[in-house]
Amino acid sequence: MTRPAPSGTPAAGFLDRSRTVAPPGWSRWLVPPAALSVHLSIGQAYAWSVFKPALESALDLSGTASALPFQLGIVMLGLSAAFGGTLVEKRGPRWAMAVALACFSSGFLLAALGAATHQFWLVVFGYGFVGGIGLGIGYISPVSTLIKWFPDRPGMATGIAIMGFGGGALIASPWSASMLDSFGTGSDGIAAAFLVHGLVYAVFMALGVLLVRVPPDGWRPAGWEPPQTGKALVTTARVSARGAVRTPQFWCLWVVLCMNVTAGIGILEKAAPMITDFFSDSSTPVSASAAAGFVALLSLANMAGRLVWSSTSDLIGRKNMYRVYLGVGALMYLAIALLGDSSKPLFIVCALVILSFYGGGFATIPAYLKDLFGTYQVGAIHGRLLTAWSTAGVLGPLIVNWVADSQEEAGRSGPGLYGLSLTIMIGLLVIGFVANELVRPVHPKHHEPESESESESEARPGAPVLPVQQQKKEKEAADDTGRHTD
Repeated sequence: MTRPAPSGTPAAGFLDRSRTVAPPGWSRWLVPPAALSVHLSIGQAYAWSVFKPALESALDLSGTASALPFQLGIVMLGLSAAFGGTLVEKRGPRWAMAVALACFSSGFLLAALGAATHQFWLVVFGYGFVGGIGLGIGYISPVSTLIKWFPDRPGMATGIAIMGFGGGALIASPWSASMLDSFGTGSDGIAAAFLVHGLVYAVFMALGVLLVRVPPDGWRPAGWEPPQTGKALVTTARVSARGAVRTPQFWCLWVVLCMNVTAGIGILEKAAPMITDFFSDSSTPVSASAAAGFVALLSLANMAGRLVWSSTSDLIGRKNMYRVYLGVGALMYLAIALLGDSSKPLFIVCALVILSFYGGGFATIPAYLKDLFGTYQVGAIHGRLLTAWSTAGVLGPLIVNWVADSQEEAGRSGPGLYGLSLTIMIGLLVIGFVANELVRPVHPKHHEPESESESESEARPGAPVLPVQQQKKEKEAADDTGRHTD
């Protein structure tokens, strides 16, 4: 049940969940654009590397130091999503998007001040810490709402939004480079570029704040009937975020996401030097411009995979989709390790498939969580699961870079720099595959009791909500059926 906003606080009233309930006849297809306005903005994080050379030159930084704002931002993404997930569920998507806007935009403004005053710690604090909180809250802000608006196609719905995060760099990268060309690559030019980013993203994200709506209690798409039988991993029950983290299913999915992201980000972070090294001894070595083009292709694969594979999961099921991500992904890594230096097309295709699985894994996980734990607090559960991303964001680049450095010190070059790290990635994907196979329906002891005021019933649009006792009987029947099928 939504609670009225405190009197005398018009701003809080506007952001309150009760003020975002959609009126009759409101189109659910307006929610994905609202989500995209946020995700396309915070997806700028993947374009941080554009600023690295300028920062290193202007502030006399090492390559390791210039990566700190990005690394801290990814860590804060996972932590803020984990600790703020329950609050996002309670306050609603408009409040969450407004918080994301304030933090992400303020992070750029603080970074601009840091660049202008040559205080790099302020760039790290602004972009990494404050902006990272905006990343985490913004990332999970539309997830629960999209799943409730699209119970018939949850994978597609979350894929559309999370595709924006993967595609944000395609907009931000050339835009940021263009601003640096115009303003200059000195500290003042960097500060001006940060300032423009903060202001423009604030305006763009405000569109999502104004547009987003939540469905009325008991709403469901016209003509859609919730599945009742035949899918053991799809529940109609309710599991709280606190209860979910006590289940083995949550930790199996944590391992699945961590392994899949570690494998993908290992290529993403080292893409340009990796393809250059693999073909350094060939008759047609890879030029710098061709390597940059390869990185752009990987970004497109990352973005497209978020929509294509998450939509496919609506047809074949989440568990089967992750079997593809992890099993086929391991085979792609094996092909690169054994044959990658013999054929550029083979290397490129395998890398594109791996990156499409990387993006698809992000987009499919919210629907997997919804299947297992219900829609009750799926956003908060998703937030807690994103700590796997924080772990993988450190683990993946660390493995690839550390192995490459150690192999170079041992006198190896070319593909020899990556053989061990590719083998490690294959092993991690196998671990993820096993964890996915261990996923089973959540035990009923973790289910929350339903109350009339909080019922997640699924009545037809405009029709009365089913009586609570009838809802319970239907839920129990569906649970009994699900426990006997797999």
